[in-house]
Amino acid sequence: MDHHSYHYLIMSVHMMFQKELFNALKDTGLSMGQPKIIDYLKDHDGVSQKDLAFGCHIEPASLTSLLNRMEKQKLIERRMLHGNRRSLYVFLTEKGWEMSSIISRTFDRLEQNIFENIPDSDRDHLMKILEKIYETMLEKE
Repeated sequence: MDHHSYHYLIMSVHMMFQKELFNALKDTGLSMGQPKIIDYLKDHDGVSQKDLAFGCHIEPASLTSLLNRMEKQKLIERRMLHGNRRSLYVFLTEKGWEMSSIISRTFDRLEQNIFENIPDSDRDHLMKILEKIYETMLEKE
């Protein structure tokens, strides 16, 4: 296998980042998928479950079980808005916001470590390329 192919590198970097992230967050009690949801809610508090699933690239059924667990942990709460019983909206609780700060600091620290030997111009260029790849893939969904 070519270890310099796009799919291999993107998968490997993601898996190593996830491993470091969970190592750094091991004392928080968070499980796989939860940091991503909390990080998304930080910028989209009060989002519908449907939009949350789309924004986090999680299947709705998987999201439901993750949210059930997060509700038991008092990280989120689901509420009806505008009397619409069919749609529940997801909000961070006070504990969820505290966890959000921990996650943000952890992401910042990990990203600083990853990019410490890479010039800012190269980092910016990489981010622009990844954004273009993401937009291209989104258009094809």
